[in-house]
Amino acid sequence: MPIEIERKFLVRSNFKNLAIRKYNIAQGFLSTVPERTVRVRIMENKGFITVKGVSDNEGISRFEWEKEISKIDAKSLLALCEKTIIEKVRYIIPASNNLFFEVDEFLGENKGLIVAEIELPNVNTTFKKPDWLGDEVTGQVKYYNAMLAKKPFNKW
Repeated sequence: MPIEIERKFLVRSNFKNLAIRKYNIAQGFLSTVPERTVRVRIMENKGFITVKGVSDNEGISRFEWEKEISKIDAKSLLALCEKTIIEKVRYIIPASNNLFFEVDEFLGENKGLIVAEIELPNVNTTFKKPDWLGDEVTGQVKYYNAMLAKKPFNKW
């Protein structure tokens, strides 16, 4: 069973000059019930469908299954999604130990929110926390993309 292990942080200062890649992303949710989320994403010219399970008590790990689909299929599925399509620019920034930060600069109704995530091979993996990272928000449900679709940052 594929398990996603990640930690999330707010971003407090400039990071863009450190990025080695960036992507435009649009994503929506077909399901946001507590037991699972089903996400549809378009990232550049590719489509994806992802199913995520319930997080552990710390909010660090959970089941995740993802499959690439055509961009045409992803566009059709986005039309069926719950309200508020998430729009963001994702920046990829190298971290320590051959890991990478994915920094999402949100647009639209979530404009002003910038969140960095780092996926880890296991829950005990250590990494250097750069100066541009702010407070850790791992496990804080309001920062989950599925929740940002329901209650956007600009409505907090």
